[in-house]
Amino acid sequence: MRISPVHELHHGNCLDILRTMPDCSIDAVVTDPPYGLSFMGKKWDYDVPSTEIWAECLRVLKPGGYLLAFAGTRTQHRMAVRIEDAGFEIRDMLAWMYGSGFPKSHNLDGEHQGWGTALKPAMEPITMARKSFKATVAQNVQEWGTGAINIDVCRIPVDADDPVNKAVWHCKPQQVYGQYADHVDGVTRSAAPPDLGRWPANVMHDGSAEILQGMGEAARFFYTPKACKDDRDDGCEMMEERWKAGYSYTDTPGNAADGMFKDRETLKRNFHPTVKPTDLMRYLCRMVTPTGGVVLDPFTGSGSTGRGAVLEGFRFIGCEMDADYIEIAKARILAAEKAYQPCLIFD
Repeated sequence: MRISPVHELHHGNCLDILRTMPDCSIDAVVTDPPYGLSFMGKKWDYDVPSTEIWAECLRVLKPGGYLLAFAGTRTQHRMAVRIEDAGFEIRDMLAWMYGSGFPKSHNLDGEHQGWGTALKPAMEPITMARKSFKATVAQNVQEWGTGAINIDVCRIPVDADDPVNKAVWHCKPQQVYGQYADHVDGVTRSAAPPDLGRWPANVMHDGSAEILQGMGEAARFFYTPKACKDDRDDGCEMMEERWKAGYSYTDTPGNAADGMFKDRETLKRNFHPTVKPTDLMRYLCRMVTPTGGVVLDPFTGSGSTGRGAVLEGFRFIGCEMDADYIEIAKARILAAEKAYQPCLIFD
């Protein structure tokens, strides 16, 4: 097996691959794993990842290393419990909010018209967990570089009209781990200059009208739209288009079976069904990864975490079982890393 000194993408079962990795070698795990919803009949989505997989992630993480794992709203509890049972400390739950989801509801007729079976999907939870450590946070960061959240490089611009609030927020690399923190009576408070931006929240959004209207002052939260075609297909220009199944929405009243959600198939070069926006993954990677750190994604899919890690200057290690997705991830990561020009070897 050949391993690049910069990035790695492994084809195979992540549990088998993780078992070959050394202890305390990873700075952060950022992943979009199966939700256990049998999404579109995919076999890989039959269940949330096992406690055994998360235990291996825990082992390879450095003390204080963070795990960020997306989940579905119906199975978030199972995801979080298995992560906790593996030995992680649950630190928070983040919410990725969007306005483009449609309710897959069975709507009733007759005297029960107006009743249905599903709400409109508008968020995906992200479990934030951390590997325990014995020292203080400051001591652990000093020794391992991990254990704290990189607040200043994830701050939200104060001015809602500032163009930077409609793009990825980049700060100077040296602004890490509470440079502007002020300790008063044992309590850490932000002493950052007002123009540095707002403290990052555990809510992120896609900027859609539905979310902006509901949230009010949405400028307080990190904004990035859902993955567009250019983002999905970046690097895949020479790949053959494949059919991707999905749903289309019509104004036809009635049950889903009557046409409200019709099955559709469209040609896609990146035909992975759950592509996350690269800017969102960049934000999450830099939130929990120290400068020059290594990001692991045991469920790489089409490579959005890898793209985010590479564009933030981190090393990346990914695992993926599907050979087709491996090729897509490889192409997308290669496209993202052109500016960095590292050596990339896949096995």
